[in-house]
Amino acid sequence: MRRRTCLAALGTAGASALAGCGTVRSETALSSPTVHADSESRKSLQFESGGEEIGSIGADGAVSNGRIDLSTEIWHREGTRVEAIELHVWMPPAPEGSPAEVALASPVQGDSSPPPDVTLSTDRDEPGAVIEIDDLDDLADETISTIDLVVTPRDDRATTLVIDSTIDLGSSSLLTGGYELDGQLELEFPELQE
Repeated sequence: MRRRTCLAALGTAGASALAGCGTVRSETALSSPTVHADSESRKSLQFESGGEEIGSIGADGAVSNGRIDLSTEIWHREGTRVEAIELHVWMPPAPEGSPAEVALASPVQGDSSPPPDVTLSTDRDEPGAVIEIDDLDDLADETISTIDLVVTPRDDRATTLVIDSTIDLGSSSLLTGGYELDGQLELEFPELQE
């Protein structure tokens, strides 16, 4: 009888200790990144929380034959995983201008898994294109430096390229939540006017 009482007490204590484990972890939104610029066409956004760097997104572009070849890189701290990436890439059009064309130059690849699904979409009401990646498999734990884009301006006066980014980071820990990194990079390409 005492054995049953002891087991019942241990079971109750264990259930009480695990009571909060099934709850949804909170996500911290970080939307005031620090901009670091090596040049007008090479910049990065760095996101911090409590004085600790959580993640960054950088872009480096060069003009070739009237188009912009753009490489991006996403870094995140150890203990986090990239759950989803959304990039809205566009060039502010002149009042009567046409929006820029955006193309994915190379597939996003991991070390051992097949490439993740990438969605490239456009909207009549929004200039540019939206790139979405949400099943990163083995890329989720790595620095992602393989999102290469080609942007072709359709307005002769356009020289600014804008990247609105949202990166969702999950946590490897059961005790801490993830992060949503929101920011905007603006790169300048005056050589498009030459």
